Amino acid sequence: MTAAGRGTGCRGIAGWRAELDALHARIAPRFRRPEVRERARRYLAGLLDRVERKNGWQLAEQLGEAGPHGVQRLLNAARWDADAVRDDLRAYVVEHLGEPAGVLVVDETGFLKKGTKSVGVQRQYSGTAGRRENCQIGVFLGYASAKGRTFLDRELYLPREWADAPERRREAGVPAGVAFATKPELARRMLERAFAVGVPAGWVTADEIYGNDGDLRRWLEAEGRAYVLAVACNHPIWHAGQQERADALVAALPGGAWGTLSAGAGSQGERLYDWACVRLPSASGAGTARWLLARRSRSEPTDLAYFRAFAPLGTPLGDLVRVAGRRWAIEEGFEDAKGLVGLDQYEVRKWTPWYRHITLALLAHAYLEVTRARANRGEDKRGPDRAA
Repeated sequence: MTAAGRGTGCRGIAGWRAELDALHARIAPRFRRPEVRERARRYLAGLLDRVERKNGWQLAEQLGEAGPHGVQRLLNAARWDADAVRDDLRAYVVEHLGEPAGVLVVDETGFLKKGTKSVGVQRQYSGTAGRRENCQIGVFLGYASAKGRTFLDRELYLPREWADAPERRREAGVPAGVAFATKPELARRMLERAFAVGVPAGWVTADEIYGNDGDLRRWLEAEGRAYVLAVACNHPIWHAGQQERADALVAALPGGAWGTLSAGAGSQGERLYDWACVRLPSASGAGTARWLLARRSRSEPTDLAYFRAFAPLGTPLGDLVRVAGRRWAIEEGFEDAKGLVGLDQYEVRKWTPWYRHITLALLAHAYLEVTRARANRGEDKRGPDRAA
């Protein structure tokens, strides 16, 4: 029984299968050959199933195939466009979870790997491991709303050592048009795609890698996109005609500048922190403003975090705090996607197979989130909703 179907009766199982068939029907036109189209449906079902490892051998066994060759062919050699399926994923998420106050969340995650052949692999810092490891890094665009949270887009980070190595690129199937891009540049590409199709979102949020990047911030402001982006404690900020570190600026605030607000509900209740906000020099657009936002732990007062914010003038502090708290949604999403649908359990080395597995895994994760959202709203009680 699948992750979506466990705990349901026969009618419930029939319901989740019908929903999965409907989701597959959305992407079916992307697969030109009927056998590839059918294998994609079964691959999705396998990712949702209670398979110990979502790799080629175990997925093939779950699909009733004698070996992993069919699964490998789906990811490696079959003719289909993973970016087109990504567009279907985005439309599916917007249809079921979209709302005007939604938040676009950018973050990266590491995929630990052995050897040197997997595309983009090298010793680099992985937030997943909390240290430098031999890994690949994927940059992801998540979506969080009051209805649920999942993913919209993905990009593989190709380090400069790979981008400038023709032989490694050839062996890993990196397209000729792919050049080195920083993680903030990859984030901008995904945000541009989301903006271009009108994904309903009132905010953008991300961690320090992206908040520290002035080009990304200025681009978002030019686009008129409100944001709350984490920055480092030593992030330089112009204030009162001089440049100061973020932590120094916050340290000079009087005690009365702080107030307790919730960054959203967590597994153990409301996530309460002390917050302070400093108005920064005026933004480029009329009717907008910039702020430096600081978060302080109530139990460990020396534990602080800092954020750059841009939004319409008069935006309440509570709104900025709410958006800052939404960033955790993508971390929870990574945990679920790796634990439930095998986001990190692939055994492919080349560029195109990586995108194909990741895209199908994100689609499976979105299915679970839509199922959960429906259950929370009490809809379609006979379907897959009870399971998520």
